[in-house]
Amino acid sequence: MMINYPNGKKYTAGDIIAGQTRKPKPVTSYGNRGMTLEEDLNNTNLYYLSRGIAVIHKKPTPIQIVQVDYPKRSAAVIKEAYFKQASTTDYNGVYKGKYIDFEAKETQNNTSFPLKNFHEHQIRHMEAVLSQGGVSFVILRFAATEEVFLLDAAHLLRFWSRMEQGGRKSITKQEIMEVGRLIPTGYQPRLDYLRVIDEFYQ
Repeated sequence: MMINYPNGKKYTAGDIIAGQTRKPKPVTSYGNRGMTLEEDLNNTNLYYLSRGIAVIHKKPTPIQIVQVDYPKRSAAVIKEAYFKQASTTDYNGVYKGKYIDFEAKETQNNTSFPLKNFHEHQIRHMEAVLSQGGVSFVILRFAATEEVFLLDAAHLLRFWSRMEQGGRKSITKQEIMEVGRLIPTGYQPRLDYLRVIDEFYQ
């Protein structure tokens, strides 16, 4: 199966079958949990939604299907598809009347978070959200230690600008600890990032 970006570059991270994206297996198993950051956030958002706390969802990635094979009458297999456009951030929604928009990333690095994990269009999108008075941030997980931090987009923009001006191409963990907030990990919700939002923004 082949999926191409609009510029013709092949997408190789996963397969698309029957309209769904099959994600590659996570490199790290988080102890007995085996949960990825995305799964933790999706479960957390479901908890928020079911209790009327917030409405926050993962954004779907728009895909243009080009070729479909029908090996059986009851099954369709997508053989070729393209991403229609570059994605912005992973999640958005509403909490306490405020627009929430954020990206989630993780790294195997123990001491810093590489800025190459972000794309220019994501940075510009977060910048635009902030300019409209929305709440924008990134959730960063250090996989080796299972520590998860919330970093306001304004700080990310500052570190991105530093890189553009010839500075370091990553954010040190110490910097994240100084200007970000550690997200508590629990059972329900798994990653209570809204508690951090309440403390950080209010």
